[in-house]
Amino acid sequence: MFGMGITLRGEDFKRIFQRPQDVLVGFCAQYGVMPFTGFALAKILGLTPLLAAGVVLVGSCPGGTASNVITYLARGDVALSVTMTSVSTIFSPIFTPLFTYLFAGQWISVPVLKLFISTVEIILLPVVLGLGIRGLFKEKVDNAAQVLPLVSSLTIIFIVGVIVAANAESLRGIGLKTGIAVVLHNTIGLFLGFYIARLFRMDISKARAVSIEVGMQNSGLGVALARTHFGALAALPSAMFSVWHNISGSALAWWWRRKDTNNLATN
Repeated sequence: MFGMGITLRGEDFKRIFQRPQDVLVGFCAQYGVMPFTGFALAKILGLTPLLAAGVVLVGSCPGGTASNVITYLARGDVALSVTMTSVSTIFSPIFTPLFTYLFAGQWISVPVLKLFISTVEIILLPVVLGLGIRGLFKEKVDNAAQVLPLVSSLTIIFIVGVIVAANAESLRGIGLKTGIAVVLHNTIGLFLGFYIARLFRMDISKARAVSIEVGMQNSGLGVALARTHFGALAALPSAMFSVWHNISGSALAWWWRRKDTNNLATN
């Protein structure tokens, strides 16, 4: 999150007012589709309470920064993707605990205030600090800004490895069902994100950005919150989501780029 704050610019927030409808559609799709989809899948698949809460939690998280890279690879609207990530991240201390409470509260007790405080600590404070550092040092932080996303990615890989290792004994019994939930959750988010954007007459480039932004969650936040407040088992869906959404997002970006190339060749 500190790395994300370092890479953000004033223009990313100005676009909220320059393109309010695009951002609003993406924001509503983000927090409208994923929490409810996570809840529905947990019910349909009959997940245990902690796994169900973990699926809902990752669905209630904001968009992840990896979505910006995938949007670029997919020839989507990168500016919209960055702005959507920024907005969903800023509002995550409110919406992540709220939707987790509304949907996961049917299975387990959800400490809303503690989730709020943790989300502020994990999300807002590092982002604000990153923005402050960039504001003070400007061009001097450009070199660091290029390295920090890699550091962030390696850190998330390490965290995911720890969570998977902590649940190694349980994976044989619950891994398949949890994996199905994660794959369906991500796929539905990508699909509905795209067609909701098209329903509001957004062009293909914008629709791709919304699709990827909705389907790719800040699973690192999901891991941290679940591990802190619910236990290692509840963090497993977020850890698996972290692996899967990068695979599916990359595959989708490749397919879209190939489709564009074929269309150009045909024309």
